[in-house]
Amino acid sequence: MTQSDDLMQLDSLWRGVHVATMKDGQYSTIENAAIGVHGGRIAWIGPADQLPRYQTQQEHDMAGCWVTPGLIDCHTHLVFGGNRAGEFEQRLNGVSYQDIAAQGGGIAASVSATRAASEADLVASSKRRLQSLMRDGVTTVEIKSGYGLSLESELKMLRVATTLGNELPVTIKRTCLAAHAMPPEFDDKDRYIDYLCHEVLPKVATLGMSDAVDAFCEHIAFSPEQVERYFQTAGKLGLPVKLHAEQLSALGGSAMAARYQALSADHLEFITEDDVKAMASAGTVAVLLPGAFYTLKETQRPPMSLLREHGVKIAIATDANPGTSPALSLRLMMNMACTLFGMTPEEALAGTTLNAANALGMAHTHGSLEMGKVADFICWDVESPGELSYWLGGDLVKQRIQQGIISL
Repeated sequence: MTQSDDLMQLDSLWRGVHVATMKDGQYSTIENAAIGVHGGRIAWIGPADQLPRYQTQQEHDMAGCWVTPGLIDCHTHLVFGGNRAGEFEQRLNGVSYQDIAAQGGGIAASVSATRAASEADLVASSKRRLQSLMRDGVTTVEIKSGYGLSLESELKMLRVATTLGNELPVTIKRTCLAAHAMPPEFDDKDRYIDYLCHEVLPKVATLGMSDAVDAFCEHIAFSPEQVERYFQTAGKLGLPVKLHAEQLSALGGSAMAARYQALSADHLEFITEDDVKAMASAGTVAVLLPGAFYTLKETQRPPMSLLREHGVKIAIATDANPGTSPALSLRLMMNMACTLFGMTPEEALAGTTLNAANALGMAHTHGSLEMGKVADFICWDVESPGELSYWLGGDLVKQRIQQGIISL
């Protein structure tokens, strides 16, 4: 923002709005507000009757709509080849997951299809999924690799994520999830972790292809000890870490991740109080994934009371992936978090704005509507912010603003 002749210089001014700023993770509403944008950042926000004298290139009257920060989907697997809709139908017809896996299904099918797909094909299919999220009010998306499981294929996935961010008006954060599962050419988990530490992560870091590193810590994936070696390498390379943890059993992975100052631990159905305390101490965000809980028909819910009691920030994400959460609506996940996990609509909105920004290490620039932050916000056709968790679907986005520019 610059001042000229005591006039606040703006690129655009947005009037006639009620704002849920989500400052400090609460609605923190301002009714009859105005938002001034300059250089893609929020230059001024507050009650319209307190607006300083200004000069602007564009002025928009939004006729009383509600505005929130742009939604942030902080855990997705949007880039993959093929899909597993056939497996979904098989399971509903009584075929077991074990039988499907024996036929080459499960994650192995996604790895095979992703390796075989061209980069252009992956961009095209991923773009359609990403645009669905964007139409639902999302302005920032984390995209993981993890269906490549080789240096060449992991880099291909990360390049696709980079391309998506360059071609669409959306902020993309890339995460290297090479420790997702065992690739078919390896039969020893320790040897595969060695390969990731000595070849994959150093190359990813050298090329600047990833903003963070992730792993799947579970009996069917990798042990806390194996993941710890992976995290140690990431730390030496200057890459922050996050973890799929405690989804199917209590292994203490989330507490281990907290020792490495992990940005987030995700899933967490089987997390213990000791894990929660460790996360609270480290500032590690709990990312809940109700889409996977729903799709897998789980019954063990994340311990919401413990997370609240110890002050752990709680985020919500789609976990969009071809196997366990084919979800393309973050707002639907907000509703599921309320109905399945007992979150309030205010908590759900915090979980897809400020807390999701914390889970990506970007809360200093995103996640709430405050002066100096990036001007990503959504004008909603609703009468209260609680409606964002109430409606099951529907087109509620009136305007989508990315870095101060209308982008939908």
